[in-house]
Amino acid sequence: MHLRGHEAVAVDLPCDDSSATLSDYAAVVPTADVVVGHSLGGLTIPLVRAAHRVYLCAFVPLWGRPVRDLFAERPLVPGFPDEGITRDALGRTVWVDEEFALSSMYSDCDLTDALAAYARLRPQGGAIYAGDYPLKRRPRGGSTYIVATHDAAVSNDWARRAAKRRLGVEPLEIASGHSPMLSRPSDLANLLDAVAG
Repeated sequence: MHLRGHEAVAVDLPCDDSSATLSDYAAVVPTADVVVGHSLGGLTIPLVRAAHRVYLCAFVPLWGRPVRDLFAERPLVPGFPDEGITRDALGRTVWVDEEFALSSMYSDCDLTDALAAYARLRPQGGAIYAGDYPLKRRPRGGSTYIVATHDAAVSNDWARRAAKRRLGVEPLEIASGHSPMLSRPSDLANLLDAVAG
């Protein structure tokens, strides 16, 4: 898809594969000038070859440390996502509470868009949380962090700290909930267009 002179490619990560690692996730993402990682995608984009990485309401890894240590920092808004998920026979997390998902991830989205997004949610395997993060330090290239000011999933306070401490940048802000690509697509496109130059 070509938008504003940029070629945009949406990638489906192998999240429903219970054995897929972060390296497996990165392997399906094409090399690009700019890669954008939303939410959990922030753990994948440092492993992708790119000139610039955009963390959109996203986790930022603890470089070289156990991936699970990230959650000890409480990057999530209290109650998210535990109130809306369960585990299946393969140990994958599965969304089971439509109302909770709509209020936490799609709070400011058009209802039709929110329901369509909820219907596309897939199980999330846990192998990506095993072991140490593959990179010992932030990769070369530019970084941008975009905080959604009404995010009910990723904590604004945590995101702002992570942007400064781990990426060395002042975060940009967008007045939206956790999914600005659905609720504020034009505003987000403007930010990304400015980053892409």
